[in-house]
Amino acid sequence: MNFDKELNARGLSCPLPIVKTKKSLADMTSGQILKVISTDTGSVKDMAAFAEQTGNPLLSTVEEKGEFIFYMKKK
Repeated sequence: MNFDKELNARGLSCPLPIVKTKKSLADMTSGQILKVISTDTGSVKDMAAFAEQTGNPLLSTVEEKGEFIFYMKKK
């Protein structure tokens, strides 16, 4: 998937991946895609909840080799 910005949240524990995702989205324009890479298993539920609460669509969630890759679209 094409993306406009990548956030490396590897090694960060909850709530830091969400805090950094929120900060990254703030610097982006509507319609842009943010790729987030996290190693925190809790981030799967957290990203889904964050997307629902903020209205920023979570386009994809993939697990690869112990890493969770999220694609979120800025509303």
